[in-house]
Parts: sequence; C-alpha cells; structure tokens
Amino acid sequence: MGDLETSEVVITYETLFELLRREKDRTELQKLDSSFTSNVLRYLKDKYAIINKQQAELFGPEERKKTEEQIENIRKILKDLYNRREKKVAGVAIEKSRNPALIVDNSSFLKEEREVFENLVKVLDMGRENILNKLLEMKEPMEIKPMNLEKAPEVNEVKVEKKDTKIVRFLSAVPKFVGRELEEYGPFLSEDIASLPAEIANILVKKGRAEEISED
Repeated sequence: MGDLETSEVVITYETLFELLRREKDRTELQKLDSSFTSNVLRYLKDKYAIINKQQAELFGPEERKKTEEQIENIRKILKDLYNRREKKVAGVAIEKSRNPALIVDNSSFLKEEREVFENLVKVLDMGRENILNKLLEMKEPMEIKPMNLEKAPEVNEVKVEKKDTKIVRFLSAVPKFVGRELEEYGPFLSEDIASLPAEIANILVKKGRAEEISED
C-alpha cells in the first residue's frame, strides 16, 4: 500500500474504497495526496457528465444506471471517509488543547483539515479557560461569544450570495439532472412547479420542457 501514501493517486472507485479501508483499519490519520480533494472533485464531475442530459446520447441506459448507482456508492464512501478523518482530527485537537506542549505531526492532514484542527484547538482552549479554569478559581464562567475566525467573512459571503432564480412549470417529465456545481435537481413530473437558477430555467424553457411563471 506504500504507493497510496507516497505518490499521487489516480482517483477511481477502487482507490477510494481502499483509502476508506485503510482509514478504518488504522488508528492514526492516514496520509492523503495534497491534491486529493481536487482530484475527487474532477472524478465526480466526470461521473456526473455521463448521466447529464447533454451527454445522454453517448451512453446507453444500462451505462447510465450503472453510473448513477456508482455515484451513490462513491458519495457514501466519501462521507464515511470524512467522518472517520474528522473524528481523528478532533481527537488530536483535544489532546493538543489539554497538553499545549504536545508536538503534533500534522503531515497527514489535508490543508483544509489543518485549518479545522487549528480552529478546534482555539475553541477548546477558550472553553477550557472559561469553564474549567474559572471553576477551579471559584469564579462564574462567562458567556462565550462566537469566534471571529479568519475564514468566516469569506464563508458568510458565499452563504448570503443571492442567485437569480425563476419559477417554472414543467410541460413534460424531466429526469434528475446535475447543475454546474454538482447540485442535483429533479426528477420533475409534468405540471410540477419549481424555483430554479435562471440559467437552468432558461434552458428548459428554450427546449420546450417548461414555461416560466411570473412571480407577480
């Protein structure tokens, strides 16, 4: 398994399953290639391209169904892998907060996991100081205000970003499809009404699959 640890791994269903197996079998956090997340994203986009309506004519129904089932299994593997790694990262953060002198080898952390780890330690340190230390000093713990993490403004901007949408009524049945950002839509039946991103709504209207409904 050394090649999985020391060189870039080409993402496939089999390699993801093997990475999950290693994470399950070993106590310590397993090292992943630094480009793991971008490689997984590229792999998922390639899979979704197979089932997208625009490319449906290139693949038969059996291939499409097989790919849909595989995507569902891939999503389950990724969730399980993330949950197991998250638990290990949190465990190391707890140890670091309890023992500040502890030297942590974070070489197995993904860049994103390293940020989570550092922020967890800050939160745990704050809680320990405010709760445990205050009680030991026979003082009342103070209310902890939300931390102003460095990434917070950027995340908030994404959350509040307003996207143009349109309300449409479907004129015919449309199977489940995937948008540019891998968001899933449908399936929709004839006469169903839905609010969709303007770009997608315009395509459906242009193809005669739906009609726009005024919000007035």
